[in-house]
Amino acid sequence: MKINEMPIPNHLREAYAKNGIEELYPPQAECVNAGLFNRKNILAAIPTASGKTLIAEMAMQKEVAEGGKCLYIVPLKALASEKYEDFSGKSVKVGIATGDPDQRDEYLGRYDIIVATSEKTDSLIRNKAGWLKSISLLVVDEIHLIGDESRGGTLEMVIAQLRFQNPDMQIIGLSATMGNPESLAKWLDAALITSEWRPVDLREGVYYDGAIHFHGTERLLETPKKDDDLNLLLDTVNEGGQCLVFVSSRRSAEAYAKRAAVTLKKTSPTLDELSKRIGKADTTASGKNLALAVKSGAAFHHAGLPREARAAVEEGFRNGDILCISSTPTLAAGLNLPARRVIIRDYQRYERGAGMNPIPVLEYRQMAGRAGRPRLDPYGEAVLIAKQQRDVDRLFEEFIDAPAEDITSQCQRENELRSHLLALITSGFAQTDGEVRGFMEKSFYASQKSVHRRLDKNIEKTLAYLEKSGMVEREGDEIHGTLFGALTSRLYLDPESAMMIKDGLAGKKFTAFGMLHLLCMTPDMFRFYLKASDEKFVDKILKERSEELLLDDLSEEFFAAIKTALVAEEWISEIGEDSICERFGVGAGDIHAVVENLRWLMHAAGRICHEFAADCDDEMRDLELRVTHGVKEELLPLIALKGIGRVRARRIFDRGITSPEKLMAAEKDEVVSILGATIAKNVLEQAGRRSAKKREQELEESEDEHEEEDLPTEKKPQATLFDFGG
Repeated sequence: MKINEMPIPNHLREAYAKNGIEELYPPQAECVNAGLFNRKNILAAIPTASGKTLIAEMAMQKEVAEGGKCLYIVPLKALASEKYEDFSGKSVKVGIATGDPDQRDEYLGRYDIIVATSEKTDSLIRNKAGWLKSISLLVVDEIHLIGDESRGGTLEMVIAQLRFQNPDMQIIGLSATMGNPESLAKWLDAALITSEWRPVDLREGVYYDGAIHFHGTERLLETPKKDDDLNLLLDTVNEGGQCLVFVSSRRSAEAYAKRAAVTLKKTSPTLDELSKRIGKADTTASGKNLALAVKSGAAFHHAGLPREARAAVEEGFRNGDILCISSTPTLAAGLNLPARRVIIRDYQRYERGAGMNPIPVLEYRQMAGRAGRPRLDPYGEAVLIAKQQRDVDRLFEEFIDAPAEDITSQCQRENELRSHLLALITSGFAQTDGEVRGFMEKSFYASQKSVHRRLDKNIEKTLAYLEKSGMVEREGDEIHGTLFGALTSRLYLDPESAMMIKDGLAGKKFTAFGMLHLLCMTPDMFRFYLKASDEKFVDKILKERSEELLLDDLSEEFFAAIKTALVAEEWISEIGEDSICERFGVGAGDIHAVVENLRWLMHAAGRICHEFAADCDDEMRDLELRVTHGVKEELLPLIALKGIGRVRARRIFDRGITSPEKLMAAEKDEVVSILGATIAKNVLEQAGRRSAKKREQELEESEDEHEEEDLPTEKKPQATLFDFGG
């Protein structure tokens, strides 16, 4: 089936032709035959690299040409940025939504295609963004994540609410791996397209004792190194390919990259430049290790790295300069980084309370699917490494030949129901018990099996919790959200988080550390894992600073929250990232994640504080700014000036320039020497405007005071001529 036969705009057809795309792959053609361009719902459960994005883009461009508006949902912010770049520059207006969770972002309505994460879309629904009602085509990428424990419930409710709001909307679901696609297709009223076809042949095998064992054949490798994972890497590189190596932990990823760098010893000016970029982006020990490895053509990739460092690694790999990346499985979840060979070295993972367990088959498939670069590799290889001879057959049975697991709804989980039922009520989707039940009966959860009795019980229990918490109230048969409930939903908080914040602020003395610890205890905040080496200093903090804490729990989460809050406290005390990373055993990316998460929670806590504990307003506002910028309280007046970050603010303050007024009074040459000419000019203009505004306010206040002094009062009647006579 030829591209020039498709009913798509000419500019898109021309863009494809420039990239050498002239004919559809077989799975793409099946989608067209199933009604892709006739507004039929489609679920495409087809392998990685078989052209799922192109299916969606053709449908979206046609929809836009006919006056429609499209929403493309992805699971990760990084993937949202990637898809935004893919869809831009093709004669349609593309927007991206990954920002603050309590904003309507009405400006997004002017775009033809909006790329958003599922969480951001959920928050837009809760905040009643008007443009969502005009969505005529919904694309859900990685739709199998509807079964994911951490985000599946949100994705399911987003799809359900958009279908309820826009009943004529076309839906396209894209997935690479799924055990029960028929169940999901039935729920979506979608034509199911499944296929094993790939543009690059995928060979799956198990390596043991110098050979890769495939079904019915084996391939012998040279073994110049004692380590199997390095021999597999060298074999690929010697053939002109690149490798992705999946391991179980960050420490393992970093260790492998170091060994690979020593083995590869590649040099080039491009690698030197990438190394310098990474060194500037991440000054921690981990960042230095990465920069050193990249200099020799190897890299590691995990969530502990700052975004700039991860982006540099991805760029170097796509361009062919970096020959291998060792990574935790997060890299397999959507980022487009295919390689000649994928090595799945670690196929077991530690789970707290359960020890080491095999990874899911679905996860293995995601990793294996990265093997083979279209138009670059003659084939792709996914290789597991066996430690013993008897493991070879077992690995074939457990991973290569095993079906992917079925996906199941996560909406039966109590914490998911709390948040989503509150959103249904406060957003106006359901206003009675019957409407709540009616909506949930249309969920994927209800469609999977006969669960109505259990669903009714869970709904009843959840509504009782929301009512007891003061988030909803009843008037006869109707259920309404209260001010507290509506605020909680708009702020995109778990109701339990909102209750913890409200109760924690009630009648307690506010301290910065106590507030940080409280927020780190909420279900909405991730906490650092508490290692054995952390226990001594955490116990010390508990003994010395227990009076600052707003909660008294002593659970495992409580102590983990102390560690996380200490990281945040050092950040707002202007301790350097490298020192924080070394002391707490975390990465620079982890610090940034804590700050980003706490910024949102501080903002939400500030809104709750304003409603229920207004006497803490000023302290909350100051702490939010300190978390945002990573500064001590004394720098807040300076940090308010755009262009001055934590480093410049400290530099200025230490020179005795402690406020915008003192900045205006300082010698201009001194300010320029500290900030540079361009930034100094901008900052001085801001400081001047602020100083003028402050003088104006002081003058108005002074005039008001004089007017009050002149006003007559009952206690002091107006003087008359008789009061002055004698």
